[in-house]
Amino acid sequence: MDTVLKYFPSLTEHQTSQFGEIGRLYREWNEKVNLISRHDIDNLYEKHILHSLSIAKIINFRNGTTILDVGTGGGFPGIPLAILFPESQFVLIDSTGKKVRAAEDVARQTGLANVQCIHERAEDERRQFDFTVSRAVMPLDDLIKITRKNISGKQQNALPNGFICLKGGDLQEELKSYRRKAVIYELSDIFEEEFFTTKKIIYVPN
Repeated sequence: MDTVLKYFPSLTEHQTSQFGEIGRLYREWNEKVNLISRHDIDNLYEKHILHSLSIAKIINFRNGTTILDVGTGGGFPGIPLAILFPESQFVLIDSTGKKVRAAEDVARQTGLANVQCIHERAEDERRQFDFTVSRAVMPLDDLIKITRKNISGKQQNALPNGFICLKGGDLQEELKSYRRKAVIYELSDIFEEEFFTTKKIIYVPN
């Protein structure tokens, strides 16, 4: 929790309480469903929660912004972002039902009225959103092809509507089709922890 407060010192008391609560809930759920590796659960706040919140370092979602979290698993990056942006609306989808149930329960017990969790494939989601977010779910090209239909043409944020992906490692091959459009943010420029050395945010406007 201290790691989150280090980079987000302006959290309200309620948000701080919510971030504390999801730590407890994820540990409980991880005993029943393998949401996070046994090793990583001890580094939940750094490797999962802070990693999810890194998106807030490149965009401050305006009130009313709609975000589709594709392949959310147990709720990352959607649930941490929903705590940080309570006036934005998040739809979290995943094709694995037990993970969706876990995310839904975490959101409910944390009091996140701005989160909807759905068991479905991205191909089947028809609504439109300002942004699609994801965390290392699939190659960028596949994600954009599947969710381009879901990006609204109506703009309301400083960053144009599009795709925001959390990635790691060598992405040259994956990005070759988007060299002129993609913006790469090195998380090592934002966070000093070793985990973020090879981590990146890839933003592609629609």
